[in-house]
Amino acid sequence: MPTKPLFASRRPGRLGRPTNRVAGRAAIGAFLAAAAAILLGASSERLSALAGPAPVLTPESELALEALPPPAPTLALPAHADALVNSLARKYRISEAATREMVHAAYVEAGRNGLDPLLIIAVIAVESRFNPIAQSDGGAVGLMQVMPFHGDKFAGAGAMLDPRVNIQIGAAVLRDSIRRGGTEIAGLQLYNGALDDETSAYAHKVLAEKQRLQYVMRRGA
Repeated sequence: MPTKPLFASRRPGRLGRPTNRVAGRAAIGAFLAAAAAILLGASSERLSALAGPAPVLTPESELALEALPPPAPTLALPAHADALVNSLARKYRISEAATREMVHAAYVEAGRNGLDPLLIIAVIAVESRFNPIAQSDGGAVGLMQVMPFHGDKFAGAGAMLDPRVNIQIGAAVLRDSIRRGGTEIAGLQLYNGALDDETSAYAHKVLAEKQRLQYVMRRGA
């Protein structure tokens, strides 16, 4: 007497035959896996297309960079900068490693441009609160909220979101603003696009932050 298949369904299949549940589930699983693979591949291709090529420096931008004094290749932060890094990391809730990279970049660009590194760091704190992808309604981007036209020498707007590139551009703009303004306060107001503000509110806010950072450094020394 023929035996009934162990896993046969009680319902007939579309062709009137018993359907095997194990085989059916395996077929469905294979189909879903293949569909997922196709969809994931298409998504990856779409994301790659949207992202576009990585920004690179053009020959013209490399020549422009050569006009800046080279950074010290072995620049090390002062020993008491650890207190500064720790304070910034806690206040703005970012990792100490990322904070140290940004502080190091500020020291490098301060040396290039003849600026106080704490002034650059204070501008970053006021402008973006150490958010490297910050963007204003007016189109300013990055840590130092530089305008896209300030980074024209770089190929690709995405380069301006790189913390080191953004600090490099911002520090150069800040140096030029102070030179044109004649004083630190006027330069900061010019940097902020608020030269007509008789209260110099922006400059005083940055300088107050700089004073706070100086206190942190002295306390950690």
